[in-house]
Formats: sequence, C-alpha cells, structure tokens
Amino acid sequence: MSFTLTTLKTTVQDYLQVDETTFNNNLNTFIEEAESRIFKLVQLPEQRRNVTGSLTAGNRFLATPTDFFAPFSLAVISNDRYHYLDFKHPSFIKEYSPTTTTQSRPKYYSLFDDTAFELSPVPDSGYTAELHYLYKPASLTAGADSGTTILSTDHPDPLLYGTLVEAAIFLKETPDVIQSFEARFKEGVARMKNVSE
Repeated sequence: MSFTLTTLKTTVQDYLQVDETTFNNNLNTFIEEAESRIFKLVQLPEQRRNVTGSLTAGNRFLATPTDFFAPFSLAVISNDRYHYLDFKHPSFIKEYSPTTTTQSRPKYYSLFDDTAFELSPVPDSGYTAELHYLYKPASLTAGADSGTTILSTDHPDPLLYGTLVEAAIFLKETPDVIQSFEARFKEGVARMKNVSE
C-alpha cells in the first residue's frame, strides 16, 4: 500500500470517522508533524547527500545547503587530500580561536545558526570543502494532491499511524485510542530502522 496526499487524508478521516471543516483544515499539519517525528527518529539512506563548496580566505562561515538537516562530515580538500574537520560545540570554536585574525586550514566546525557553519581557525585560503549531510525531504503536503514521497510510498505505515496520533490528539480522543495508534507508529518506525540500518 502507498499513499498520495489525497488518499492519506481520506484514510485518516475514515479511521477517525471525522469529516468536519476544522479537522480537515488541519490535516496537512498532522501529516507534517508525523513526518517531522519520523525524520527525527530514522535516518534513511535516501536522505544522504554530498555537496562541495568553496571556503573564502578570512571568512569563518560556510553556508549550509537549503535542505540541510544534520551533518555527517565536513572535509577541507588541500593538496589533493581530504582533511576532515571535527564537529564541536560553538563555545569550543570561540575558545580555540578567540580572534578572527588567526588564519590557517580549518580543523573544527560547528553549527552557527540555521544557515551557516562556523569554522576554526578562520580559513587562510580558498579551500574546497565537501559536506556529507542528512537532508530533510519535502513534505507530502508540499506537492500536488496526487503526489507521493519516499515515506508515502516506501513507509506508509509509520506515516499513517503518526498522522493518526496527531489527529487523535487534536480530537482529544481517549488515551487508549491514542496509545494504540502510537504503538503502531513505533512498530512502523522500528521496521524503518531495520531496513535503513
């Protein structure tokens, strides 16, 4: 079984026997919350990406990709060799290299904010950088009603039951109903982990 956006919404309405305007207007939110939970619990091989970029001498920041979710590794390429940087807490970066005038080949990186990494020491040259990272795929709700995603086609059970948990909470269903959906969600996530690992 797989879902499109339309068939998932219909299935949730059928399971909970609800077709009310306020509920229907929140179906996308329930789906997005379920997807978010899944992607925080499981790393699918299809979520891995590699990109290269250029560091700028004197600039301690490197922009993250727009679909960035979490880093696996960041390497600086110098003299045809990969030099992998160690991921550190931002406070370590500031302590290791307290002045931005000290420049050398970077050894460490941290997440500065949602849009950039901070490097330490500050690059002394325009190195090539290679980032291996986990990306967060677009939500099923971002596409057409007939659209699909990797979750809706390859892992429909955790997507359905995760959406049902969110919808049941919204409806203030009894704890046993919510727990039943939650148990099925966890079973689906466990199967996803087995497949992805």
